[in-house]
Amino acid sequence: MSLTLTLDFQYKTSIEKLWSALTDSSKLAKWVANIHTGQAMENDFKPVVGHHFQFRTQPTEWWNGIIDGEVLIVDAPNRLSYTWASGEKHTVTWTLQDLGDGKVNLHLEQTGISNAQALGGAKYGWSNWCGELEKVLEQ
Repeated sequence: MSLTLTLDFQYKTSIEKLWSALTDSSKLAKWVANIHTGQAMENDFKPVVGHHFQFRTQPTEWWNGIIDGEVLIVDAPNRLSYTWASGEKHTVTWTLQDLGDGKVNLHLEQTGISNAQALGGAKYGWSNWCGELEKVLEQ
């Protein structure tokens, strides 16, 4: 049985600025950080279908510090999807919706999660990261 995580976040920003924060590797490094150390994750992400990328951070005793991915969908500035593999392989899909009045809804769907513990970990991680994303958008 496979579980799916869905989360929604609202930001006071433009859809273009939010899209850039999701697809620009230097901006991603500012908000996708190692949850345990707070260290930025180096990455070679490019919003190009078929591009293989990695997020890298200091390994821990539980994890090698590497997340592998492949870009699946790039529909700027509305939808972005990629695989996200760190042990388990999941699919992460971001859907952006301009709500008007300077607000944008960011919908996250992460599929392929194997158990409740992994689901809780993913929810904690993305909730934390999306709080950091808000800081990047304010810069």
